[in-house]
Amino acid sequence: MAEAVKQDPTIASAREPHKLPVKTLVSASIGNAVEWFDWTVYATFVVFFAGQFFPSDNEALALVGATSTYALAFFFRPLGGLLLGRFADLRGRKAGMLLTILLMAGGSMVIAILPTYEQVGWLAPILLLLARIAQGMSLGGEVSNASAYLGEIAPPDHRGRYSSFFYISTGSALLAASLLGVLLTSTLDTDQLESYGWRIAFFIGGLLGLIGMWLRRSLVETEQFEENAEKARATKHPLLQTIKHHPKAVGQLIALTLLNTLSYYTFFSALTPFAITFRDADKTDVFIALSIGTALFVALCYPFGRLSDRFGRKPQLLVWSGAMAVLIVPLSFLVQDNLFSLIVVFCTGLGLYALMASLAPAVMSELFPTELRATGIGAWYNLTVATFGGTAPLVITWLSDAGHPLWFFWYVAIAAAISFTVILTMRETNGTELR
Repeated sequence: MAEAVKQDPTIASAREPHKLPVKTLVSASIGNAVEWFDWTVYATFVVFFAGQFFPSDNEALALVGATSTYALAFFFRPLGGLLLGRFADLRGRKAGMLLTILLMAGGSMVIAILPTYEQVGWLAPILLLLARIAQGMSLGGEVSNASAYLGEIAPPDHRGRYSSFFYISTGSALLAASLLGVLLTSTLDTDQLESYGWRIAFFIGGLLGLIGMWLRRSLVETEQFEENAEKARATKHPLLQTIKHHPKAVGQLIALTLLNTLSYYTFFSALTPFAITFRDADKTDVFIALSIGTALFVALCYPFGRLSDRFGRKPQLLVWSGAMAVLIVPLSFLVQDNLFSLIVVFCTGLGLYALMASLAPAVMSELFPTELRATGIGAWYNLTVATFGGTAPLVITWLSDAGHPLWFFWYVAIAAAISFTVILTMRETNGTELR
């Protein structure tokens, strides 16, 4: 009997630890890294190039114009999520991910070589906006398509681990963008940064996109897509179907994304210009603190993804949203011209955010059936991000100018309380088969 057990290949296979397909996971996630590198470069360097595309005689107005362009591009994310998500539901996840990375890399290269306001007048901000629209649509499709791909190739009891690579790639790209900020702000003076330093960052983003396209050529289409392709093609009005047949999933996705996007843009984007412009923090110190916090975020994503496979998604989401509701306002008082306090703020915020980010693609993939997965995630996730994430830098700038900078953090705390309440209604999906 013992000998039979020893020779049983099924039992022997069950005892073998699961081997992650690292090359596939990196290839699937690399596009997301490129997307977020480019978006973070825009957010972190906006204080330096705003005067290049808008009249420079009024610095505050130029900054508002540049951040408004950042925000407006977000409102094309839902369109990109809907169109490119539907494209992926019809044509395949691989085809969708190749298209999104091409749009993003092209937009970054265009921004790197755009003429300035002094050279072509108001044509400069118009061209900037068009490039950002292409990138906005690209990012809208990338999140949904890559999330669907990672969710569909993962075994049910390892979906959290597979999911974690999505934001490991994101965090790595953000860390690279932050370190690039440290390098450029340390080696170039303000005039050089405003003249050409910011262009270097966008050009690097375009090159990363070409590398991502090359890596993604080797991806294999998911079995879930191939088995449900006919059903997807037979589905009419897919966005309406998500509301009609999966309203609870839509509401849960919106509530999760509300705090997800505010967490992201608070710590990865909005705090950088806020600290430099309104708290007079040293710009190099801000980039150093952001780099340290981002490194911690990357280091925590995989362990947290694995933790969710063992103990469940729901407990992790409750800890994240509850802690954000309680801690975000106290953390805002620590944003000062002091390196240690900045490190505490970024490490605490991004450490908490890793609890959610590590399992976000898994949770989103588990909400919708295969024939609606990319469309459902793409449309509702990106509509929420456009509404609350795209406006975050503009809101924090406006509130600061009005003399109420701390109101923004109360705004995030309220969003955290809403998300916490909705998470309580969610069922545990750890280890379940995708629909």
